[in-house]
Amino acid sequence: MSRWLAGLSLVLVLVLVLVLQSASAIEPDRGATASKKPSKKPVAKPIALNPKGTVLLDRAGKRLLLKAKVCARDRVLEMLCCLKRTKEHESILTLDASAAVVHAGLLALGAKQGTPVRHYKEVAPGKVVPDFKPPTGQRIEIFLQWNDKAGKPRRVRAQRWIRKAIQRYFSAPLVKLPKGVVLPTERPKLVFDEKNKELVWFGTMKPAQRDVFLKLTGDKVFGTAVKRLFAESQPTQMQAHWVFAGSGFVVDMKTRKKVYLAENGNLVCVANFPSATLDIAQVSSDKGSSLLYEAFIERIPPVNTEVLIELIPKSAPVGKTSPPPPPRPRRLPR
Repeated sequence: MSRWLAGLSLVLVLVLVLVLQSASAIEPDRGATASKKPSKKPVAKPIALNPKGTVLLDRAGKRLLLKAKVCARDRVLEMLCCLKRTKEHESILTLDASAAVVHAGLLALGAKQGTPVRHYKEVAPGKVVPDFKPPTGQRIEIFLQWNDKAGKPRRVRAQRWIRKAIQRYFSAPLVKLPKGVVLPTERPKLVFDEKNKELVWFGTMKPAQRDVFLKLTGDKVFGTAVKRLFAESQPTQMQAHWVFAGSGFVVDMKTRKKVYLAENGNLVCVANFPSATLDIAQVSSDKGSSLLYEAFIERIPPVNTEVLIELIPKSAPVGKTSPPPPPRPRRLPR
């Protein structure tokens, strides 16, 4: 209930902002008094929801606009967009704004808040047990706009900037190496982990490398393992969708004021965080060694490029239709 009331207070503040700015947000029809022709319907301009003008409510377009910048292009990711001076080392975009303002803007568009991810549940006072529940909420489509080097406007779905992590180890089950097979020693190396009974490979396997390994033997089990490593190590765009999880609130013990948890930077996440405002409706670890996604560097413009993020609430539910996550990363055995 306290979380709901806090969210309601955000809406009340936002309503006041909209009332005060509604007059300046409408373009007057200057020819209305000079002509008897039917006047055009006034067009509502996007309204800035914060002093810096980095969060804008576009009621006509039914979207929330965020003025962000590219902060990194080559990272393993915890989020698509973080707040300025928080988690730029694990995000593609950074936004100079308050996460609570973004939350309020989505509520003003009628977006339905769900629940953040849950990793544990309390079964008795002071006792918790693992109990994973993925984030829920209304689906939010995200588009990114920017100008390329030639000055040409570009617009893509945010998923195109994210791919499953490939700078990591991949594995495929194999009980034993076929008789007489000696694996090449050149780097990158294909390794047989005798203890865990699997083949291990790091990074993207190229077609030429796959073919070299397949020519080592005609053994079908070995060939299947190599083909699996090749398939899983290829760059693959993220397929998951975002939902309006809504983060949460805590009471600051010193000030006794409520604090919106996403102010820690977790604004638009690709790893599941209980504090996320927007999260993906998919199991996605928040642990460094098990992060599932990384930046799709070839598709991202240079650092400091200005990017307009569009958040568009959609009615389509997210649940059983959400795609399964990619395989979890593993470490090379020592």
